[in-house]
Amino acid sequence: MSEENPANAVNDTNETDPSDNIGVVRRERFSGGPARGFLSSLAADERIFAADIAVDRAHVIMLIEQDIIDAATGESILTALDSVETAGHDELPDGEDVHEAIETAVIDRVGPAGGKMHTARSRNDEVATCIRYRLRSDLLQAIDATLELKKILLEAGKVHTETIMPGYTHLQPAQPITVGHWLCSYAAGIERDTARLLDAYDRVNTSPLGAAAFAGTPFEIDRERTATLLGFDDVLENTIDAVAARDSLIETLSALAAHAITLSGMAEDLIIFANKGYVKLADQYASTSSIMPQKVNPDTLELVRAVAGDVTGELTGLLTTLKGLPRAYNRDLQRATPHVWGAIDDTTETTAIIGGAIKTAQWADEALESAAGDGFSTATGIADALAMAGIPFRTAHEVLAVATDRAGNETPTVETLNHAAEDILGESLFTYVDQDTIIDILDPVMNVSTRDSRGGPATAAVTATIEMYENNHTTQTTAHETRRNKITSANALLDQEVQEYV
Repeated sequence: MSEENPANAVNDTNETDPSDNIGVVRRERFSGGPARGFLSSLAADERIFAADIAVDRAHVIMLIEQDIIDAATGESILTALDSVETAGHDELPDGEDVHEAIETAVIDRVGPAGGKMHTARSRNDEVATCIRYRLRSDLLQAIDATLELKKILLEAGKVHTETIMPGYTHLQPAQPITVGHWLCSYAAGIERDTARLLDAYDRVNTSPLGAAAFAGTPFEIDRERTATLLGFDDVLENTIDAVAARDSLIETLSALAAHAITLSGMAEDLIIFANKGYVKLADQYASTSSIMPQKVNPDTLELVRAVAGDVTGELTGLLTTLKGLPRAYNRDLQRATPHVWGAIDDTTETTAIIGGAIKTAQWADEALESAAGDGFSTATGIADALAMAGIPFRTAHEVLAVATDRAGNETPTVETLNHAAEDILGESLFTYVDQDTIIDILDPVMNVSTRDSRGGPATAAVTATIEMYENNHTTQTTAHETRRNKITSANALLDQEVQEYV
């Protein structure tokens, strides 16, 4: 994926024997020495091989339509591209990158006129286009995975709207919630992750093709036509920006890093819950010890957690590579894109893995409910009840703090609570809240049922939240399908145009 300067050269003379395998760009210049392998990105470029073939086809069709090359030459080039595609990346001749290697392979098949395929462009705009062409497909796969994970979370949430569990802050028992409420908390995060990825997709899906090396071209090209043939939404207007801009990679990788962190948090929670006996992972998402046969280790979730570190590391690497680059093309950019490829593959895979773990997990309902009241987690409910009766919340908070101190490691009894109220308020607790209400609030199940505010853990609130997230999920699914369908239509259009000549 290297720079080429003579963007507008028409290679119609046989200056060198194409079969010598030294490539069509460097010829005998700068072609030897130990740096040759260091400069080459050919092996890594296998990922964008198909993208380059598509970009070549669209560019050649545009050149024919604009009368920049004749139809017969264009037909021979398009036929050669079919042959190159069929042979595959592994059969390409040596080259600095996949773009040079494909062009060399075309010239090998049709002779020097094959070099006309590179008229009115540079490898600078070519590679930038190929990256975006491939990345958008990878983004759609990542989005598809997030949509499926959210669907799994919501389906599980419906099953567990009444499954009481302990809620934690600072890893300390805080207030009882439901499993459905916990699952919805991650559905919310996944929904935002999906939105960020969709936004990134829209900025990726713009075409740099036609910017040439960085300063445009004197040929009467049609940038909008190649953008349409390749399924791009628009062109990048400024030609310097078109070849230099990699902020779409930053945005994509930032969105992936945010998503990986969401997944890591989910994995961490599940690991802790499994440790406490609240959830059992299916065998396919766990393993045993090599020496302790009784062990069930959440290995896959630990790897999900680790991937977040990998992805944030890739983001740091990308940002560091791009920091301080002068405008237009610099060879540093060859090292930028692999950061995104690794991150998007890992994140998409881990999204599917954690979705499978959630889908097959077995929640220990009795153990969860039994632990839901640990650490006097119902205390806030009593403080709220006192506040509703007119006691300032900070005063109510003090009553509960005194009762907690006196109860030690146990949940305070009604009597202990009443004595604390008498000390702080100067009168009985039951002056403000009747005893039966206090007893209900101390019960985690009843405690949860009272917290029915929007987005809360009560069954009705969780059900309403799930309904809202399902509506949002439908909207995001439609957005995803619309983008995928546009690519599919563009592929069909490009194939149709190629068939006019091949």
